[in-house]
Amino acid sequence: MEQYLKHADEAAAALQAEDSHQHLARQVSALYAILSDIFGTDRLVLKASKLEAMKLLKSDVLAERVLALEKLVYEDPTLDQVPEEEEIPRILEGIQEEIADYIARRSVEDRLERKIAEKMQERHEEYVQEIKMQILKEKSGPENAQTLKRLAILEKLNQTSLARSAMEVLRPKRLEEIVGQERAVKALVSKIASPFPQHIILYGPPGVGKTTAARLALEAAKEMRFSPFGAEAPFIEVNGATLRWDPREVTNPLLGSVHDPIYQGARRDLADTGIPEPKLGLVTDAHGGVLFIDEIGEMDPLLLNKLLKVLEDKRVEFDSAYYDPHDDNVPQYIKKIFEEGAPADFLLIGATTRDPGELNPALRSRCAEVYFEPLTPVEIQEIITRAADKLGVELEPEIPEIISEYTIEGRKANNILADAYGLALYRRENARGRKPKKVRVTASDVYEVVQSARLSPYVTLKASEQAEVGRVLGLAVAGFVGSVLEIEAVAFPAREPGKGSLRFNDTAGSMARDSVFNAASVFRKVTGQEMDNYDVHINVVGGGNIDGPSAGAAVLLAIISAVQSRPLRQDTAITGELSIQGKVKPVGGVCEKIYGAKQAGVRAVLVPRDNAADIPVGLKGIEAIPVSTIEEVIPHVFIDHEALTPAAGQ
Repeated sequence: MEQYLKHADEAAAALQAEDSHQHLARQVSALYAILSDIFGTDRLVLKASKLEAMKLLKSDVLAERVLALEKLVYEDPTLDQVPEEEEIPRILEGIQEEIADYIARRSVEDRLERKIAEKMQERHEEYVQEIKMQILKEKSGPENAQTLKRLAILEKLNQTSLARSAMEVLRPKRLEEIVGQERAVKALVSKIASPFPQHIILYGPPGVGKTTAARLALEAAKEMRFSPFGAEAPFIEVNGATLRWDPREVTNPLLGSVHDPIYQGARRDLADTGIPEPKLGLVTDAHGGVLFIDEIGEMDPLLLNKLLKVLEDKRVEFDSAYYDPHDDNVPQYIKKIFEEGAPADFLLIGATTRDPGELNPALRSRCAEVYFEPLTPVEIQEIITRAADKLGVELEPEIPEIISEYTIEGRKANNILADAYGLALYRRENARGRKPKKVRVTASDVYEVVQSARLSPYVTLKASEQAEVGRVLGLAVAGFVGSVLEIEAVAFPAREPGKGSLRFNDTAGSMARDSVFNAASVFRKVTGQEMDNYDVHINVVGGGNIDGPSAGAAVLLAIISAVQSRPLRQDTAITGELSIQGKVKPVGGVCEKIYGAKQAGVRAVLVPRDNAADIPVGLKGIEAIPVSTIEEVIPHVFIDHEALTPAAGQ
């Protein structure tokens, strides 16, 4: 009986243990089902694979499945201890609490995400509504029937354009087409195309190609391997006479300015938040290229000094009392401009017709200087011939020479030809009978243009092979253009010996008067005669003002010729200051004076020996003779100079 009861107790315990095992297995299955609902079957399998729990998950052993459950819930791949049977209830209880916490967090997060989504949707709808209102406002904005009508008229005007002007057609397209400036163009290109380009000032008379040469020189430099200029390097052109500096800094098209929100009204969205708006200037537009300032000698001195600062720094600084670096509403580009400045690394090329001495010394010290030469009649004729080819017209043979008599500017010569071309077209269209295919410009067309424009020959004084008494050709220069002066003198014996007079026209200027007195002092040294025995009158024909002492030598020659009735050559001109010791001293503008003499047909020019380096290389059609003293001058200008030698003992 006792044994039976013992077996019965064991069977009951085994049954209870079996029921407990099945209960735990059902718990484990339920937990797996919950995890599958939370993560999804595919994600749960993927997670088990990453945590090295896939084999345990498929196991028939309950303890191994519990271990897999631990790895999945705690996301710990290092768990590898299979639990004992009696530990499983405690482990399952902990897993249940962890899953409950996860579900609770998930529920809270879901609610928050829904609220966030709702708020975002509200904001999005408000933003869309604001955009719609802004679009409607912009569409209705400032436009009305009148403004829209004017806009339509403006757009219609933009669609109408005339043909290109004659100057666009005739302007040189290559450096080789620029006539008479080979040395200047070579110097200009060499300075621009260098790996270390220099700022440049171009000197010369108007209409000789300074602007065109600068533009074409940049294009030539772009094609050179060692040039620092890229293919997109800009050429910004502006006239210095139109640039002005406003001390209030309201506007500055050259350097840039700041539009403050209150006084000047920056962009509306910036003005509403009180943010100043910087406006970049031409120096920044020219960054990486060339800034060409024509008539740079006419610039405002204060603005020029500011430009020199930019040349040194290669940046433009901006400042405003309204700029707040700590304002989060300031756009990044505005903040960068105020804090770092705007880039302005460019090559400056200035052009001027002024004398170098009239320019700012600080500007000249920063720039290389290139001189463009006046055009000769032969070069003007070449320009006319090339222009005729571009226009596709026939010219009567004498037309280039006719035009060269009325101007020394290439641009003006082209204008005369273009006007004559227009007359020829008008004449052809109004002619009866068969009209020729090609336009032919006649000399009468040119003379009609000259008369209607009230032009006069540029060179009125011509050299002559016939010698004259008391008349000498001097030389002058104004604005890089040389010209020939006609200086004449007449002498009569004084009514009383030793009481002669010396007269000179006042319009020639005080320095020219000094030259006359110097000449009177040298007269006795050269001739051995006393001027007090003569009444001498000296005149500069045309009443020109001689701004300098360079007519001294010419005045002395006129006096000697008039007193001694010795003829002077009229195909030879002279320039030079005369010292009271009879020395011929250096003067300025020698190069321009030589070209001016050449235009007048002068055969030879006498220049001070100290100016020998200023004589242009490769002169053709004229001879430049350096002299040091008036004694060296005499053999070149007098037909019979032996009688001029002072008598012995005098």
